[in-house]
Amino acid sequence: MAGRFAPRPTRATVRGGDASVPAGAAAGIPRQAAAPARVRRWVPDGPLDLGLTLGPLRRGPADPTFRATPDGSVWRACRTPAGPGTLRVRVYGGEVLGEAWGPGAAWLLDGLPSLLGAADAPDAFVPRHRVLALARHRRPGLRLARTGLVLESLIPSVLEQKVTTVEAYAAWRTLVRRFGEPAPGPAPGRMYVMPEPRTWALVPSWEWHRAGVDDKRASTILRAVRVAARMEEAARMEPAAAQARLEVVPGIGPWTSAEVVQRSHGAPDAVTVGDLHLPGIVGWALAGNRNADDAEMLRLLEPYAGQRHRAARLVLLSGRVPPRRAPRMPVGDIGRL
Repeated sequence: MAGRFAPRPTRATVRGGDASVPAGAAAGIPRQAAAPARVRRWVPDGPLDLGLTLGPLRRGPADPTFRATPDGSVWRACRTPAGPGTLRVRVYGGEVLGEAWGPGAAWLLDGLPSLLGAADAPDAFVPRHRVLALARHRRPGLRLARTGLVLESLIPSVLEQKVTTVEAYAAWRTLVRRFGEPAPGPAPGRMYVMPEPRTWALVPSWEWHRAGVDDKRASTILRAVRVAARMEEAARMEPAAAQARLEVVPGIGPWTSAEVVQRSHGAPDAVTVGDLHLPGIVGWALAGNRNADDAEMLRLLEPYAGQRHRAARLVLLSGRVPPRRAPRMPVGDIGRL
């Protein structure tokens, strides 16, 4: 019976990057949007679940750069090295159809296989715990996406430092809509491309305040965008070297750099250390220890060296979380100060 019914989403599975993508219409080539600038078809070499693969790129259910539509498509609005672009991805009959618009269309389609995990090696992961084995069995289409873009993951990751996800998602949504630009092409709803580095650098201090972003996080983002070219160079480096490059910027530590390379590089071994909840979730799922710290989490993940990020994601997607014992972290609003 395992795998027959889709597991119900929980706060852990949502955090694990499980974006709900509708099944779409009946089998067959979907109706294309009007006048797509470029089209690419690609056949993956195994199961592919768009929601699981691209889910970590979504920053909250109202992320203005990400949409999942009822026809089974996933839309992304990106700022690429060639300029802004919109990408629509749909899987049907074992084939992927990608459509792109804007100056960054060619760049987005060139990177479509990598985005959907073509360079990932899910078979390299060997589960040694029932929780992980069951989670992988239920999620055969999980691939680790590689965007090849650093700032689009770095800025929202900095916004998520030391605050609730609700606050971070609201700040990202507010700033992108306020200072970004409308996504090119027939993007659904109010989709926006995030601001370019110079625009981020010119955001007034009071706008950060209104978005609920404190001076420490805003200053970190400003330092990063001032060396944007050096940050983006990290996409062509090995994950460990890329993390070291990012951590040169004051305010970016191991937690943030790991969150970035998990998305920009599809790094299967980049473990998020310094997280408030992840050690306890991993400890509870794999050893019944809700009080596990980073050291204990790394010990439990040691058998999966080279695939520790995938193991942690499978733990989150399993939905095995310790019972809540304390009230939720309070949501602040510095915009009212």
